[in-house]
Amino acid sequence: MTISRTKKLAGIAAAAGIALVLAGCGAAPESTPSGEASESTGPAVEGFLPCLVSDDGGFNDKSFNQSALTGIETAADELGVDFIEVESSSANDYAPNLENLVAEGCTFIVAVGFKLSADTIASATANPEIDYAIIDDYADADFNGETDAPNIKPLVFDTVQAAYLGGYAAASWSDAAGVNKVGTFGGITIPPVTIFMDGFIDGVAKFNEDMGKTVETFGWDVAAQDGSFTGGFAANDVAKQTAQGVLDQGVDVILPVGGPIYQSAAAAIDDAGSDVLLLGVDSDLAVVDPSVADKVLVSIMKRIDTAVYDATISAASGDFDVAPYVGTLENEGVGLSSFGSFESQLPAGLLDELAALQEQIISGELEVTSPSSP
Repeated sequence: MTISRTKKLAGIAAAAGIALVLAGCGAAPESTPSGEASESTGPAVEGFLPCLVSDDGGFNDKSFNQSALTGIETAADELGVDFIEVESSSANDYAPNLENLVAEGCTFIVAVGFKLSADTIASATANPEIDYAIIDDYADADFNGETDAPNIKPLVFDTVQAAYLGGYAAASWSDAAGVNKVGTFGGITIPPVTIFMDGFIDGVAKFNEDMGKTVETFGWDVAAQDGSFTGGFAANDVAKQTAQGVLDQGVDVILPVGGPIYQSAAAAIDDAGSDVLLLGVDSDLAVVDPSVADKVLVSIMKRIDTAVYDATISAASGDFDVAPYVGTLENEGVGLSSFGSFESQLPAGLLDELAALQEQIISGELEVTSPSSP
């Protein structure tokens, strides 16, 4: 467990044994004086202290934890306030980390990920005066259609919409190369993972239907909701072997869904000396990890940073809106990144086809759903 705070507060380090660091974000606006906010955000209420707790993927996952950290950093910088980040190394850290943030005086706590749901509900129920947000979950453990604590704001994403476009693009690329095989694998069989895989496979099917093609898919069966998984989000030998199992099917595009496991896929590709391309998830992988940029065809993005930023600004105003946020293609909460250096090599007409599909999804003419859709 690692806790960091943007500005040192007397006595806290000795009392709690935490590391205090000056946090910043290169992409964030210039910070304003403490207690003051930029003209675009307005002042934060007195004593506002936003805080963030990661899941066990950590803040260097080049994915959703890192994106959430960027969002809260940017908001805190604009508001001119401190923030605290706490990193979980395992699921056993979730409840203690939340307890520590409450003890530190946090007035707004963001829990990063589905896996923190039960502990976030418990913390929010015990501390009704604190505002909470949780990423990728409705915090509805009893499945009655309502968040289980009135002070939790769900930040969820209909990622299947963007993944559908990613699958279509992957199929088009593979077809143009004459390979006609694409694949995917995931970390854990949880909705924030499988929703990517559902959209990806269905997008390939749409390409086949529209173009009269037969691009094959490997690693995930939408109907059975079953496929290839590593059992975690670590970039380890198991993840590499799982990636290799999909690569062995002869695919030339692969979608790893689960934070750092893309690193294992990249390593397997390098070992084989192949020219297989990756699809990134959550963030623009070619940007956040330049070491694999030459392998990234496109990324299926969840704009977690924007959602966390907006929720933090809302909480800072003292009038926190707990209505669920659902990221879609329409509100740009999800979408595809650019194709970077591969754009000039794309099959003719693909960008126009993707634009048309996006318009159809937004208008409702084309219904794209997943069992994991929010």
